[in-house]
Amino acid sequence: MDLFEKLEKNMGPLGMYSEQAEGYYIFPHIIGKLASRMKFNGKEVVMWSINNYLGLGHRPDVIKVDADATAEYGLCYPMGSRMMSGNSKQHEELEEELAEFVGKESAVLVNFGYQGIMSAIDCLLDRKDVVVYDAESHACIVDGVRMHLGKRFAFTHNDLESLENNLARATKIVEKTGGAILVISEGVFGMRGDQGKLKEIVDLKQKYQFRLMVDDAHGFGVLGATGAGAGEEQGVQDDIDIYFATFAKSMASIGAFLAGNKNVVKYMKYNMRSQTFAKSLPMPFVIGAKYRLKLLKENPELKANLWKNVNMLQNGLKEAGFNIGDTNSCVTPVYLKGTVADATQLTYDLRENHGVFCSIVIYPVIPKGMIILRLIPTAYHTKEDIDQTITAFLAIKEKLESNAYSSEFMVAG
Repeated sequence: MDLFEKLEKNMGPLGMYSEQAEGYYIFPHIIGKLASRMKFNGKEVVMWSINNYLGLGHRPDVIKVDADATAEYGLCYPMGSRMMSGNSKQHEELEEELAEFVGKESAVLVNFGYQGIMSAIDCLLDRKDVVVYDAESHACIVDGVRMHLGKRFAFTHNDLESLENNLARATKIVEKTGGAILVISEGVFGMRGDQGKLKEIVDLKQKYQFRLMVDDAHGFGVLGATGAGAGEEQGVQDDIDIYFATFAKSMASIGAFLAGNKNVVKYMKYNMRSQTFAKSLPMPFVIGAKYRLKLLKENPELKANLWKNVNMLQNGLKEAGFNIGDTNSCVTPVYLKGTVADATQLTYDLRENHGVFCSIVIYPVIPKGMIILRLIPTAYHTKEDIDQTITAFLAIKEKLESNAYSSEFMVAG
């Protein structure tokens, strides 16, 4: 069969809906400056689908720092990979500041979170090693693990018995190969909103020999007394061997970093192929990240405002009878039952008739018959935004439960 013919016959689990969904449910066009209310499909909507947790993305002072840095350096400087010609004092200063903020000896910048953690997993492991990871880890971790040439085991999400069973399997293997074990979890799981059981995983180090890597994309800047993340929140930051976070959530920018023991960080710095063979992070993003980190350190009210809204939203949803699962983070999932067609109709209803925009999660990301409406509260949402959203959710829930949405067809956006 011709390669292109094969692809056209099977567009993939999301691509199969492209004719009906593109531009509305998938690849939607959201217009306007970042805010709690933006424009979608020509109408104002309450926006719950942007990871601008602390509101830094639309602060005038942040925008000015980004603009000034771009005016001075442009978006191309420094050119080349950092190893060859793309290094600068500002890059190194940012790494030092990030390491200090999360309580680690050293840190290394990566251009993007997705490629960065994939490359880190790839460079840390060889075929003698075993990687054990949470089954509901983000796609970047799954893709990184797929690159591993040795054994890999997934443990049931946040299930310590499953983790221990897999650690026992891994231990038997490395005793024969002479390799090592890496366990990977997340600080906050971005779909469910529950934190990884980092404290309990760390406790297993007393019984098994392994190193722990934590992807804290949704915890960095918003969890813990200082904002250092889920490890700080759970009192085990020092026991996380490799800490990873991205600038795309609380810092509302581009870039990411890995932090840990200085020798291990140096090893990653010299061996991550995604950085060795890719252009350096452009200077405006570096300078912008330094300023954002300064704001995180010096303005605890940003996090306080965020959590005021998180608690208002989550408590309001629970009081209204909604199932938000086991979230103990900012990520707020609302679990409903229905078909893919039901999901499109209720989402269309939310956006067009109630002025509420949130992410919709359906099969194959989650099991058939389940719908998740995923909300990302921020420091700049208001009580009016929250009240309007809960009222809208009550309306669509009543329609869903009374079968007012036909399950026979999908609404095209």
